[in-house]
Amino acid sequence: MLHYGRAILIGACVVASFFGSAACQGDTLGLKNGYITIKTANFNARVVKNAQVLASLSPAGDSFDFLPFDLISARAGNGQYHWGDITFRYRESVGSGSWINGDSAASRKTVTTLNTGAGALASSSLTPTLPVGPLNVTREWIDVSGDLGLRFTIGNIGKSPVEVGSLGFPAEFNSIFTNRPATDTQRLCSLSDPYIGMHAGYIRANPIRGTGAALVVTPLGDTPFEAYRNLVEPSYAATAYGSQTFEGFYEWQVLSKAWAENEWKNANAWNAPSSRTLQPGQTLQFGVRFSVAKGGVRDIDSTVRKTGTPVAFGVPGYIIPRGATSQLFLDANSSAVSFSSEPVESLAFSQLSDGSYGITPSPDFWGRSRLTIDYEDGKVQTIHYYVTKTGTEALTDMGRFLTTEQWFNDTSDPFGRANSVMSYDYETRSIVTQDPRVWIAGLSDEGGVGAYLAAMAKQVIQPDAKEVSKLEMFVDKVLWPTIQTKDFAVRKSIFYYDPSGLPRYSYSSKIDWSSWTSWKKDAAYAIDRAYDYVHVAAAYWSLYRVARAYPELTKSHDWKWYINQAYSTVMRGMQPDVGYNRLGLMGETVFGEILTDLTREGLTSQADALTKSMKSRATQWDSEAVPYGSEMAWDSTGQEGVYYWSKYFSLTNTATKTVNSVLGYMPTVPHWGYNGNARRYWDNVYGGKLRRIERQIHHYGSGLNSLVLLSAFRSNPTDSYLLHVGYAGASGPLSNINEEGFASASFHAWPDTLRWDGYSGDYGPGFLGLVLGSGTYVAEHATFGLLAYGGSLSTDDATGEVTVHTNGPVTRRIFIGPLGVQVTVDAGSIASFRYASASGAVSVSLTQLPGAPRAAAAVLWVERSGGDSAMYHVSVPEAVRERAGWRIPLQSEGDVVVQLARN
Repeated sequence: MLHYGRAILIGACVVASFFGSAACQGDTLGLKNGYITIKTANFNARVVKNAQVLASLSPAGDSFDFLPFDLISARAGNGQYHWGDITFRYRESVGSGSWINGDSAASRKTVTTLNTGAGALASSSLTPTLPVGPLNVTREWIDVSGDLGLRFTIGNIGKSPVEVGSLGFPAEFNSIFTNRPATDTQRLCSLSDPYIGMHAGYIRANPIRGTGAALVVTPLGDTPFEAYRNLVEPSYAATAYGSQTFEGFYEWQVLSKAWAENEWKNANAWNAPSSRTLQPGQTLQFGVRFSVAKGGVRDIDSTVRKTGTPVAFGVPGYIIPRGATSQLFLDANSSAVSFSSEPVESLAFSQLSDGSYGITPSPDFWGRSRLTIDYEDGKVQTIHYYVTKTGTEALTDMGRFLTTEQWFNDTSDPFGRANSVMSYDYETRSIVTQDPRVWIAGLSDEGGVGAYLAAMAKQVIQPDAKEVSKLEMFVDKVLWPTIQTKDFAVRKSIFYYDPSGLPRYSYSSKIDWSSWTSWKKDAAYAIDRAYDYVHVAAAYWSLYRVARAYPELTKSHDWKWYINQAYSTVMRGMQPDVGYNRLGLMGETVFGEILTDLTREGLTSQADALTKSMKSRATQWDSEAVPYGSEMAWDSTGQEGVYYWSKYFSLTNTATKTVNSVLGYMPTVPHWGYNGNARRYWDNVYGGKLRRIERQIHHYGSGLNSLVLLSAFRSNPTDSYLLHVGYAGASGPLSNINEEGFASASFHAWPDTLRWDGYSGDYGPGFLGLVLGSGTYVAEHATFGLLAYGGSLSTDDATGEVTVHTNGPVTRRIFIGPLGVQVTVDAGSIASFRYASASGAVSVSLTQLPGAPRAAAAVLWVERSGGDSAMYHVSVPEAVRERAGWRIPLQSEGDVVVQLARN
C-alpha cells in the first residue's frame, strides 16, 4: 500500500486521505446505552438505541453477521455511516438555486423515539441529528412479511415547495479486512455489489467465502435505485477506510440530480438523474427491504423475485457484439409495456416468446447503452449494456493499435526499451516513457507488461504477420537480452530513476521522484517477484503456438525455441531466490497450457520437472485453510492458480473451496460493468493514470477469475450458474477496447467519473484470461432451456439436432454442456458445430480465420469432462494423429466438416 502522508487536522485527530488514517475517534452513536433487539421470521437484528441505526443483521438461526458488529466501537464516530442513516440535498427555489445538504451522520445526536405503529419495530424522528430546515424525516424499522424493512417518511413542513435533488441510504457491510488474519476475513466478512436498475435495482451481499446464505436489499415501495454514490468517511487506524484492506462504503441513491448538476457534471450517469418536489404539507415515503437468499448466491434472483421486484437474465450477458442478437428473459408481476434505449435506437428489441426478448445492437453503434423497460404497474427497470465491435474487428483494432501507436522504437533510449510495445496514455496520445511508478514505463510488473502481453496473447487466437514480426523483434532486442537475464530470471523493471548514473537522460521535472515507487537500478533489476515470470512465460508460449500453427510467420526462432523459453522461465521463477512463488499467481493457467504442450510434444523430462514443481505448491495449498496469499492483505488473484493445480492434481476439497471463493467476489447482475466483475479496487494506484482507491470495473480480475468458473463448469456442466458468471468475466476485456483499438486498464466506477482510465496499464493479464477461457459454450438451464454463450443456437424440431454458429472473440474453443465435450483447434476457426444428444455425434465446421493468414491445417483436440467416460475420435475426414489430437487439412476457401463419433 502506498503512503503519501497527505493529511489535514481536525481537532486533536489527524485525518488523512485514502492513504492515511486518523489517530482518534469518539462515540456519537451512544453505544453505552445499548441496543434494541429486533427479531423477525427471517432475521435477528440489533439497532443502536440512541441513534437507531442498524448495528447487526444475521439470518434467523445463523450466527453470520452481514454487518461489522465486531468493529462497531471503531465505527461510532461522526461521519461514519450505517444502515438507517440518510443523506439528502434540497432547495426551496425549485429548478434553480444552491442545494443544501442534510446528513444524519455528519453531527450525530440522539434521535427522538416515537411510538411504533402497526408493523413497526422501532421508530424515530431524525430532527435532532439533521440540520434545521423545511424537511421533517422520520424513520421506521418494520416487519415486511418476515423480512426487515427500513422506511423513511419525508415531509415538507415549510411554507413553500421544496425540490429534493438527492436522497441516499448509506449501505454498510462487513467488508473490512483491516488487521484481520485471513481465516477471520473468510469467517466474518461479506462483499456487496449493486444492480443500479431503478425499481428493479437491488444490492446483493454474500459471505466472502462464497458459501452460506446471501442477502438482498430491494426497493420498498416507490424507491428506485438511481445511482450508487461512494461515501467519504474519516479514516482511522483500526479500520483504514479507503485503503487496500477497506474499500469503503456506498449509498443507494433514489434521487441524484443535485450531484449530477455539480460534482458529477462531467460524467455520463448510469440512469437519468432526477429530483422530486414536495409541496407544503406533502410527504413521501421511501425504503428498502432486507431478504435472505437461503440458498446462497445461486438463490439471489429467486429471492429478489419473491419481493415483487422484476428480474432480468441476459444471455450471453450484457457485453454484446454488433452483428448478433442476445437474449433477455424478464420475470415481473406485470407486463412490460414499452422498451427504449439510450442513446436512441442503439438497441433494437423483439419479443421471441412470452417473457423472452431479442436484443440487437444497431450496426453502427458502439459503447454504453441503457435499455429502459416500463411496466404496466408503473415500475421502471433499466438494464445496462455495452456494445462492442465483433470479436474479430475488436481484436484487429487492438493488435494494430498496440503494434503501431504503442510501438516504441527510439534506439537512443538508455534503458534498452527500443522495439517494444509499451504502456500508453490515451488522453495525451503518447507512450508512457516515464512514470514515478517505474514499472509502468519499465516493461515489467502487471502495470508495465499489460501492452506487450495483450499483443502477444492476441496472436494465439488471431495472428497477424506484421504483428508477429514486430513481436519477434521485441523478443530478440528487449525481452530476452534486457528484461530477462541469461539464466531466465525476470527483472522487475528495466526503467529506473538514476539521474547521476544517466546524466544525459532527461528525467521529467514535473514528476515527483521521491516515492518508494521510483526504484533505483538495483531495485528495478531485482529478479525476486514471481508474478513477473508469468507474463514472460505467456509471451513465449504465445509465439510457440503461432510457430506451431503458422510456422511461416515466425522467422527468428522455431517452435522448439519458444516452448523451451517458456518452460525455462517458469522453472526459473520457482527457484528459492524468487519471492511469492509459493502463492497462486495471476495468469498462471498458462503454466498449465505450457505443461500440456510439453506433454503433447513428447518433451517428457521437462513435463515431469514442471509437474513436480507445481505439485509441491498444490500440496501446500491443500494443507492451508485460506490458500490465497498475495502481495496484498486481501486479493482476488491467487485463486486462479490454486484452482488450476488443485483440480489438476485431484485435490477436490481445495478446488471446490476455491470455486466458492471466486463466487464470493464475482457477482452476476443485469449491468455490463458489475456482471462478472471480480472485486478489484486498489490497482489504479499501481497501474492507472487516475490513482485512487475505488471499485474498478473489468480490471484484469474479471478475465483471470473467469478461468476458474469456466473450468469448473466444464467439469460440472449441469451448474449453469458457473457459466453465466464465468462467461461474463471472460467478456469483460472486450469492453476495455475502444473504437480505435486502445485497451484501457479499467473503468472508473465512481459516479463523478464513469469512464475508462487513460492508461493501458495492466490490461494484458485480463486479456490473457479471455484467450485462455473464452469460446462458445452450450448449457442446459433449468428455467430457460438450452442456451448458447458466444454463439447463436437453433434446434431442429424433427431430428432434435442442435446447431450453433459461433460469434464470440475466441472461435477455436467450443464446449457442449449436454455432452460434456470440449473441442479446440490451434489454427483457423470453428465457424459452426452441430450435435445430437441421443447419439452423442458431433460435427464441427472448420474454416480459415477471417482476416488472418491461411493455415495449411489445424490440430483438433477433443476432451471429455462430464458424464460417462466415452471418448471421441474423428470419423470424417481421414485424419492422422498429431500431438494427442488429429491433424485436419484446411481449405484455402470454404469449410471442412469434421465428424466426431464416440469410441
